[in-house]
Amino acid sequence: MPSNAKDYMGGPSVPGAGVEDASEGGVEEVGIDGETREWTLDAEAHAQRLDRVLASLVPEFSRSHLQGLLAAGEVSLDGALATTSSRKVRAGQKLRIRLVPPAEARAFTPQDIPLEVVFEDAHLLVIHKPAGLVVHPAPGNWSGTLLNGLLARDPNAARLPRAGIVHRLDKDTSGLMVVGRSLEAVTALVRDMAARDISRRYLAIAHGETGSQPFTIEAPVGRDPVSRVRMAVVPGGKPARTDVFPVASREGLSALRCELHTGRTHQIRVHLASRGHPLVADAVYGGRPALGMDRQALHAAELALAHPISREMLRFEAAPPADFSAAWAHVVAF
Repeated sequence: MPSNAKDYMGGPSVPGAGVEDASEGGVEEVGIDGETREWTLDAEAHAQRLDRVLASLVPEFSRSHLQGLLAAGEVSLDGALATTSSRKVRAGQKLRIRLVPPAEARAFTPQDIPLEVVFEDAHLLVIHKPAGLVVHPAPGNWSGTLLNGLLARDPNAARLPRAGIVHRLDKDTSGLMVVGRSLEAVTALVRDMAARDISRRYLAIAHGETGSQPFTIEAPVGRDPVSRVRMAVVPGGKPARTDVFPVASREGLSALRCELHTGRTHQIRVHLASRGHPLVADAVYGGRPALGMDRQALHAAELALAHPISREMLRFEAAPPADFSAAWAHVVAF
């Protein structure tokens, strides 16, 4: 098998479509929107598998990704669609591929995503995140996230760790989030978060009646040893504390105010489920749809913090969206 891309082609038929010789120390970069390349295959390529030829011609992409492009109909030979990785090619054939970058390549690209801004200055941004918006790119959600929206809204965000994001809300949780707009602000916010000097209060609707007295759940949270997509109360998990203030109970449901003292992944959801009170519609932790809610009944309603630069105390409140408001009103109605 020849060691570089030029061994397989008699020269690219589209100017600039060829790949640099591997011995020259680099390969072309593919733009985020992709590009098309074409080659005329020479004798060295004859009788080789199509996916092996592509892997040599386009070394900047993994063989598995190129096989995916084959299956997706992005490759042709002599103008005819080629979808079989093991197909043998012939010398003289015209090979054409539309190179589409992997989904994760879009993770840190600006995207015009509407954001509801509650407060903004040169150092700080407070937004009201809608349910359904993912905060940070991850497998299954490489684009269309809050981070993508922040990059589009403020070019300076590209120079900040995670575009200034210092904490997260789950995809289906609505409510207030704080974002740093300068490196000084991000540093201060991370410090304040670690010192638990930022107050975050939530509204939740849970299954079961919790009683009328406030209570605290202090239990370590870590990865569920049985299901890696879940968190759980586990020995050796990270310390976690949630204060719970019952507001009302009705028809086997409880309206709750919750205050975080730590910020573990899924903390409120895990803590309440561990007490037999999973959130309404939180299928991951045993919740069932009710009162028109088809996503976890959790809303980040209040945020209080010292401004990261001036240290002035700031307090924000955000009313929950319509689905949550209607469900909440049903439980607390007398």
